[in-house]
This record gives sequence, C-alpha cells and structure tokens, in this order.
Amino acid sequence: MATDQKVYLFDEVAKHNLIKDCWLVIDGKVYDVTPFMDDHPGGDEVLLAATGKDATNDFEDTGHSDDARDMMHKYYIGEIDKATVPLRRPYTPPKEVYNPDKTQEFIIKILQFLVPLLILGLAFGVRQYTKEKSG
Repeated sequence: MATDQKVYLFDEVAKHNLIKDCWLVIDGKVYDVTPFMDDHPGGDEVLLAATGKDATNDFEDTGHSDDARDMMHKYYIGEIDKATVPLRRPYTPPKEVYNPDKTQEFIIKILQFLVPLLILGLAFGVRQYTKEKSG
C-alpha cells in the first residue's frame, strides 16, 4: 500500500452500489470489488447487499478464509474518512396498516378450512349413497 492513500467520504463510496460499479467499506478500507462480482462464491447479491454501509460485520460474520483476506489487497483503493461513516442506520419499522375489524380475515380463514372439509364430506356421502343404491 502506498503512503499517499486516497481518503474517500462515505457518501461518495455509497454511490458505487451497482453490479458494474461496486465499492465496499471493510475495516476502514475502501475496496472496488467490481471485477470480483462474477467470481464471488456467494454471488453478486451478497456484495451488493453490503454496499452503502460499513460491511465489516458482514465480512467477519461470514468467516472468510485467509486466501479471501489475501485477495482483498488486489481490490484496495483507499481509506474511508471515518468521521463520515454513520454510526448506525436509523431503524424504520415497516408500515403496518391497522385493521380494527379483523372479523373478515377470521371468517375467510375459517372458510378456507371448512369448505374443503364440506366438499370432502359431500363426496364421501355421495359415494356411500351410490354404493347403497348399486349394492
């Protein structure tokens, strides 16, 4: 690594979140993994999911081999300005529509259970009825 390392702002790195242009932040270092997208054993989706954030935990939790860690040097392009990395992304819960009248949903679930039973019972009854007539 050279002594005059390029320092990137987090917002600049976060813009590189495409298959043809993918940068990751791992352990304070910036990596351009675009050439590795097709070769990554976990697929390109895994790398894309790690963009736009500090991917150190994602990388460490996966348990990469020593060979994978050695390979990272090839994709190293600089350092991240740690002051620009957000500590945590704010959690936004999914928008949930409150339905005070759950009776319609309950009735539908009951009917999904009872209608097949009714059809089965009707088929069984018809079979018994036709057996008695013919036998």
